Amino acid sequence: MIHYIDLPLGETIAYRKRDGGDKTILLIHGNMVSSKHWDLLLDNLDGQYTLVALDLPGFGQSTYHHKVNSIKEFAKIVKEFVDVLELKVYSILGWSMGGAIAMQYCAMYDQPCEKLMLLASGSTRGYPFYATNPDGTPDVNNRLQTYEQIKLDPMKTKVMEAAQQNGDKETMKMVWDAAIYTQKKPEANHCDEYLDDILTQRNIAECYHALNHFNISHVHNGLIDGTGEVDRIHVPVLVMHGNLDYVVLSFMKDEILEDLTGDVEYVELTNCGHSPMVDDLPLLTETIENYLRKE
Repeated sequence: MIHYIDLPLGETIAYRKRDGGDKTILLIHGNMVSSKHWDLLLDNLDGQYTLVALDLPGFGQSTYHHKVNSIKEFAKIVKEFVDVLELKVYSILGWSMGGAIAMQYCAMYDQPCEKLMLLASGSTRGYPFYATNPDGTPDVNNRLQTYEQIKLDPMKTKVMEAAQQNGDKETMKMVWDAAIYTQKKPEANHCDEYLDDILTQRNIAECYHALNHFNISHVHNGLIDGTGEVDRIHVPVLVMHGNLDYVVLSFMKDEILEDLTGDVEYVELTNCGHSPMVDDLPLLTETIENYLRKE
């Protein structure tokens, strides 16, 4: 069941909630998806936890009245959501772009949660957006810099935007099968629902730009200097990454592990790509539950 709540900044946020015990886990989705893509975890994670999964503005059933151009803006919206619902967050689980948002959130606010879990997360140093060579490969010598450049990119942004605006499931299925569902495909009924969900996004260029400019590390990421905000993350962190992830590459996981200080644990999700919920749900739930049980 989908719930709705109005935030002071002017957006109506849709969210899913699975009731459980007094420990609440906040789930933050990534780019191109919404809380719908958490459904397998919502159904299978240990019932002692209450799970709350929001649709970020511009995704799923949430509104998108105000353009969001940075990970920090997304983090502020998450804080409004938590405050309005008066959630006492025990843990945060961020997937892909949601991991970057979760790290920014934990760096910005006092006592954000007791534990932070990053699943196939964007790096502390962002996710670069390169121009595309004529053969379709990234031109790593030509990193785009502005929102306008990304918005006009013909090979990635324009293709994805057109597919979303035109309800082009075939194109989206081709892209996701090639990049995300590389190890295992969702069941047929789930696949169609996921494709419908992907087509709800209204801000893909903004998200590309936000990830391209995100950098809370202490180093220059090839585009901008880092803010050093990573030092403000004081909660224990679990980093989970599939060894066959072709979206968030291994070096990005290594950057996270290099930049984070304090209590950090890493678990490789063997034989998983960018969507471990689909590739190996039992392994993912076991990894999360084992971590949450630790004192």
